[in-house]
Amino acid sequence: MSATAKSNCTYKEVGPLFWEPEYTTVWSFPERGNWATHNPKYRGNFAPQVARNIIEMYTDRGDIILDPMVGAGTTLIEAKLLARNALGMDINPEAVELTKAALRFRHHLPSHQEVKVGDARDLSLLDDNSFDLVLTHPPYMNIIKYSGGKIPEDLSNIGSLPKFCSEIEKIAKGLFRVLKPDKYCAILIGDTRKAKHFVPLAFNVMQRFLRVGFVLKEDIIKVQHHCKSTERWRWKAKRDKFYLIMHEHLFVFRKPKLGEELSRVKWSRGS
Repeated sequence: MSATAKSNCTYKEVGPLFWEPEYTTVWSFPERGNWATHNPKYRGNFAPQVARNIIEMYTDRGDIILDPMVGAGTTLIEAKLLARNALGMDINPEAVELTKAALRFRHHLPSHQEVKVGDARDLSLLDDNSFDLVLTHPPYMNIIKYSGGKIPEDLSNIGSLPKFCSEIEKIAKGLFRVLKPDKYCAILIGDTRKAKHFVPLAFNVMQRFLRVGFVLKEDIIKVQHHCKSTERWRWKAKRDKFYLIMHEHLFVFRKPKLGEELSRVKWSRGS
């Protein structure tokens, strides 16, 4: 089906033909969802199955979702299909235009999605306690440079773990402020390797979200499939005695209610 044809789809044509929600903390999608206007060619975007599971679990129709690093628009496409309102932001204008184009399809369930250029570290124009869910997929440091180095402020230009986590903490503070109490923030993040040693990027990011006040609801392991670099790195991994990273972490954080007693979830809090 062409992109033009997809933009004129009806609801029955753009939804998944078969759907069963996940119910464990290990998710594996050998076949990435390709319904509606999802773009599997956008490098580094996450499977629509991830977005659909999180949106269905943690929101109701009419709720409002924020994705401050929207990429090719996976979160907003699923929000539209599931009749959730949503705001998407991205520091890269090209990503914003991709998402706008992806949202141009007909759907009979009413909802509103907006996407605009913006830095996830600056949410000052958004009101406190105004979103029912945050769902986003930040870059994994500089593994993929999404703006090709053309935007200096782009997080995907940062190759230093301490600097990257410092910037992530700024994002986490803003997300904590704009999320409603007792609502959820889901972050899909992976790890990397340097000098043949494992760099626990995901757990460093998790600690920054806990530090600003979130509590950890879930750590879901998402299995990676069809990684283009797998075959290229296989012989090096065997030679240098390391394993190829084939999983990501989907952290689901909760913003506590004002004055909530957290002693029972103390192990889910930051130090």
